[in-house]
Amino acid sequence: MSFRTNESQQLSLFDASFGLTPREQKALERSWAKVFADDIFPAIDEERFSVLYSDKASRPNTPVNVIIGALIIKELYDLSDDEVVDNLMLDPRYQYALHTTSMEEQPLSDKSLTRFRQRCYDYEQTTGKDLLHDCVKDLAEKTARLMSIDGRIRRMDSLMVESNIRKLSRMELLYRCISKLVIYLNENGMNDRIFPMEHYLDKDDFNRFIYHSRSTEADDRIAILLRDADMLMSRCSDLEDVTEYQLLIRCIFEQTIVENGNRRLRTKEDGFGGSGIMQSPADPDATYREKAGKSHRGYTANIEESVGENGSVVSDYQFEKNNVSDSSMLRDHLEQMDEQETPITLITDGAYDGEANKDLASSKNVELVTTDLIGRDVDVVMGAFEFSEDGKSVLKCPAGNAPRSCSYVKQTGACQISFQRDQCATCPFQKHCHPKIFKRVAKVSVSKKMHDRARAKARMNTEEFKLIARIRNGAETIPSILRNLYAVDRMPVRGRRRCKFFFGCKIAAVNFRKLYGFRIGLGNYAQNPMLA
Repeated sequence: MSFRTNESQQLSLFDASFGLTPREQKALERSWAKVFADDIFPAIDEERFSVLYSDKASRPNTPVNVIIGALIIKELYDLSDDEVVDNLMLDPRYQYALHTTSMEEQPLSDKSLTRFRQRCYDYEQTTGKDLLHDCVKDLAEKTARLMSIDGRIRRMDSLMVESNIRKLSRMELLYRCISKLVIYLNENGMNDRIFPMEHYLDKDDFNRFIYHSRSTEADDRIAILLRDADMLMSRCSDLEDVTEYQLLIRCIFEQTIVENGNRRLRTKEDGFGGSGIMQSPADPDATYREKAGKSHRGYTANIEESVGENGSVVSDYQFEKNNVSDSSMLRDHLEQMDEQETPITLITDGAYDGEANKDLASSKNVELVTTDLIGRDVDVVMGAFEFSEDGKSVLKCPAGNAPRSCSYVKQTGACQISFQRDQCATCPFQKHCHPKIFKRVAKVSVSKKMHDRARAKARMNTEEFKLIARIRNGAETIPSILRNLYAVDRMPVRGRRRCKFFFGCKIAAVNFRKLYGFRIGLGNYAQNPMLA
């Protein structure tokens, strides 16, 4: 299939919209389709996706801007692929939004979206480049310009995204991995390797084996599973490139250990556990994490939002396994960011804090402001100590006294300083510094990190910072919208790459909703009840 841009966007003499009555035409002009057709569809860069198609002359591709537009509308209304295709054929608003009113036949078929997604998956797997992410980010920049949002103030937040998998016990996990490999062997004519494990081919065997046996037989059933796993691994050692075999090997390595020639389940004493272990063979990319007292199996997403007087736009996003920390995602985001020509203020919560992140942000002309501090609490008075530029010596204490001696401890990064005994014994800041008072001297331990933390804590009490904190609080709305309106925890796919693609389409839909609300606010278009 060869690539060509969509040239069929001009109205023809037989355009379907000409058959509408004046009343119908007016309603169409007031609908969401008008905003989509004028602002979103023309902004989709088709050339970016040309690498997915052949250079040789052959049957031309389905217009990429129609596919991308349909994927956004699909998430906007929570539709299936078939419903989007049917609506494009029957609903003038869809045709108007995607500039297909002059086409004799609508270009989408039942497999158009599936095949396009698969091309994007394969391209990312081969090159590491996510074309949809670049497209969504580009649309976000254009949307921000339409809404007069300059991006100088941004906020960031993360959310847990659940994988569409069941919570499996260790017995269920072992059974699933074994049965998947047995089914593969059966489907590929390798039945000689299955005996005596044919029962795994029976669709009812899982319930009989797991649920219809006495709980007292659990150890016996585990022993059977481990025996079958060993048998399969010895018979299928030549199938190293087969996914089902790789999943079984991974499961056995993570869940079991060989002791005195016998295989058994790992225990905590053996080093069992870890967030990266496989949660289900149906989604081997999903990881485990506990956050805010809740357990999560799946992924984590990081959202950057540009904020202005006219609203906000999701300007960028990341989608990773959920054992990746917020601080790590911020670091990756900053490393990929170009140095900004104008200063940027990025407002986050305390999970993104860290001197390394602040230094990296500063190198990109970005001021990182965290609205909370993690770690040990520190007295604000510690911020009044004066340090040398390298932070390895203290010049003055909060009372203005120069230390009698100062030594820097490299291992802890702290300065051990001493003063005359009377200077600390009668000092009004004694209860804040907590010096150790001896017969002739008093000693205090303080670090540059403690000093900076105290100054940051003091800044949090200012009116300027309280305003920044209120701006940051708005970031909580995006995770809520994604969960309640876009069913982000019930995506119909599994695997990080596929989930990330659907997540990107949902972000594009969120941004269109924001743009549409902005257009309504200007009074250019009447509100559509479907988007209210």
